[in-house]
Amino acid sequence: MPSPGSSPLLFGDLLARARLSWVRQMSARLGQLGYEDYRRTDAIVCRILLRGPVPIGRLGTALGVTRQAARKITEDLAQRSYVTVVRSSEDARRLEAELTPAGQAYAHAVVRVIGDLNRALTKRVDAAQLEAAGAVLNAVISLGHAAAQPTSR
Repeated sequence: MPSPGSSPLLFGDLLARARLSWVRQMSARLGQLGYEDYRRTDAIVCRILLRGPVPIGRLGTALGVTRQAARKITEDLAQRSYVTVVRSSEDARRLEAELTPAGQAYAHAVVRVIGDLNRALTKRVDAAQLEAAGAVLNAVISLGHAAAQPTSR
């Protein structure tokens, strides 16, 4: 129960604080591995690109952002020498993002840190709690998708 005069944190507040904590932990652990330049979108982008080159538009869809935003994210990764942007061999109009050798090493470090954080988390909560949290987070994501859909009148 909250102390008098204080208000309880709402779910959104807890979600924001948890995300901030996760990003800070990712940044600190990657910094210890020599990667001082972690950005909050790096984890998902690196894991997607580990599978191979991805068209910028498809990357935007996977991230839930516009093609322009995905382009900006890949340009930032390119400036840090983790990604190259190349024309598709199948369609010269389409640009694809691809990890460089340095980007491959960075992506593997990101995956390792995520694994370490996930293992640390499983020592604090049980599988049922993680499953319930996952269900809640997926519901939050689906609320965002529903809100983005145009309504018909």
